[in-house]
Amino acid sequence: MRATYITAIVIAVLLGAWLFSGQVGQPDTIEEATIADRNRETERVQADSAPTRVRVSVLEASEQFRQIKVRGKTENKRTVTARVELEGTITGRPVERGTPVEEGDLLCQISDEDRRSSLIEAREALNQARIEYEGALSLKQRGFNSQAAIAAAKARLASAEANLNRRQLDVRKLQVKAPFAGIVEDVHQEIGDYVTTGAECVTVVDLDPMLLRGQVSEQEVIQLSLGQFATGVLRNGTEVTGPLTFIGQQSDPQTRTYPIEIQLDNSDGHLRSGITTEILIPVESILAQKVSPALFSLDDAGRIGVRVIDSNNVVEFHLVEVLSDAPDGVWVTGLPNRAAVITVGQELVTAGERVDPIFQGNGMPARTTDPAIPPKSSALATTANVGAAQP
Repeated sequence: MRATYITAIVIAVLLGAWLFSGQVGQPDTIEEATIADRNRETERVQADSAPTRVRVSVLEASEQFRQIKVRGKTENKRTVTARVELEGTITGRPVERGTPVEEGDLLCQISDEDRRSSLIEAREALNQARIEYEGALSLKQRGFNSQAAIAAAKARLASAEANLNRRQLDVRKLQVKAPFAGIVEDVHQEIGDYVTTGAECVTVVDLDPMLLRGQVSEQEVIQLSLGQFATGVLRNGTEVTGPLTFIGQQSDPQTRTYPIEIQLDNSDGHLRSGITTEILIPVESILAQKVSPALFSLDDAGRIGVRVIDSNNVVEFHLVEVLSDAPDGVWVTGLPNRAAVITVGQELVTAGERVDPIFQGNGMPARTTDPAIPPKSSALATTANVGAAQP
C-alpha cells in the first residue's frame, strides 16, 4: 500500500516538472498586433487578390423638374339648363342631343297665343297716349289746360310705354335661345308638349375652355402659384397643357386638401368632361440621371441607393431619390453630376472595395488589369442581362 502511494507521488512530481519546463524561456506576455499592423495586413491581402471586374457606364446629369402628382378629372366650365318663361305649347325645337349651338341660337319655340295681337294693341295705345299728351301741352300753351291735366296725360303716356315694353318682352320670351356657345347635352321637351313657366327646355354645356380639377395637400399647395403651367395625362396617354387658374383658399374639412383648376384649350372639342387624368405640376428644377431600377441596392437601413466608382476605381454607395418614372428607366437624384455607375456586377462588390472597371458606351477607355486574371466570380457573366437594361 505504501509503495503504491510513493509511486503515485513520484509520477505526479515528474508530470509537474515536465509541464513547468514548457514555460521556462517563454516571454511573460504576447504582444497584440496594432491597428496599423492589421491595416497593413488587410491592404497586403487585397493587393495580392485580383479586383472584381465590373462594367461601368458614365452618366451625365441633366435638368429635370420635380413635379407634384395629383389625381383629377376633366370638367366642363359651364352647364346651363335653358327654361321657358311663359306658358304655352312647344311648336318648335330645332336642336337634338349633341347639336353644336352658338350664343343666341333657337332652342325651343313656344306658341304665339294672343301675344302678338296684344303687342299690336299696346303699340296703338302708346300712339294714342302720345297724341293726347302732345294735345294737352298745346292747350296749356294757349291757356286752356291745367297742370293737373298735363300730369294725367303724361302718366297715361308712361303707362302705355311700359305696357308696350311688357308685350315686346313676352314676344321675345316665345323663343328660348342658347345663353352661350356649346353642345346640346339633353333635351327635355318635344313638339306638342304644353309647358308652364320654369319648365326645362334644353341643357347646354360649354366645353371650351375645359377645366382640369384636382385636390392637393397642404404641403403641396404652398408650392403653387397662379399661372404655373401643368400637364394632364389622360387614360389613353394623351397629354394636355394649361395654366393654373384657381387655387382654393380653404381646405376641405374632411380631407384637408385644397381644390385647384387648370384651364385647357378645347377649341377642337377633343376633350370630354369627366375623364380621369393624372395632373403633373413642375415646381422645382433639379439635376438628375436616368438609371434602370435593376441597379438599385439597399443599405443596412433599407434605403435605396446606387453603387458607383470614384477616380481610383473604389466602390461608393450613394443614396438616391426617385424623381419620376420614364418608359426606359427612372430619374433619380443624389448621384454626382458625372457618375460612373456600376451596371453589371454591382451585387458582387461592396463600398470601399477596389474594382477592375470596363467602361462602356461613353467614349472612356476601359481600365482593366491583366486580362489573363479571371474575375472574382463567374456570376458576372450571368448578370449581363442587367447591363442591357441600363439607360
